[in-house]
Amino acid sequence: MGFFSKDIKTMDDLFVHTLRDIYYAENQISKALPTMIEKASNPQLRQGFQTHLAETQNQIKRLEQVFRQHGVEISGVTCPAIDGIIEEANDVAGEVEDQQVLDAALVAAAQAVEHYEITRYGTLIAWAKQLGREDCARLLQQNLDEEKATDSKLTRMAEGGINLQAAE
Repeated sequence: MGFFSKDIKTMDDLFVHTLRDIYYAENQISKALPTMIEKASNPQLRQGFQTHLAETQNQIKRLEQVFRQHGVEISGVTCPAIDGIIEEANDVAGEVEDQQVLDAALVAAAQAVEHYEITRYGTLIAWAKQLGREDCARLLQQNLDEEKATDSKLTRMAEGGINLQAAE
């Protein structure tokens, strides 16, 4: 289904399509994080990725709850954006030999993912409220809050030493 698909006729259709987009994205992220954990050499970064993997699994459960509350089938739609972000991260990580530079690249890749998720959740929350679905908005807000917190942690790690070590 393309973004301007004939299947999207109403705000509700758009909400469900975007919900399926982020559901697919979260599932792809949960598959990519173990590789990122394995590749990270910085202990703080590894731990951050492990924590985020657990959070991502909980976010998927919350999304499934939103599907149920909204009365629609739990399913994802292919998200070329997240596929591209993950593919780019894999390409860059595969080219980096220096462990400190690799850690900086992993932080950048993770932040690209976080920023995508933040935009999706922000949009979904606004649409859920517009549709009178405060119940769905509350669950989506929990996911958004976690994504923003992860992004802040990644920034602190990068600025707190990972980027400096990579530059040495």
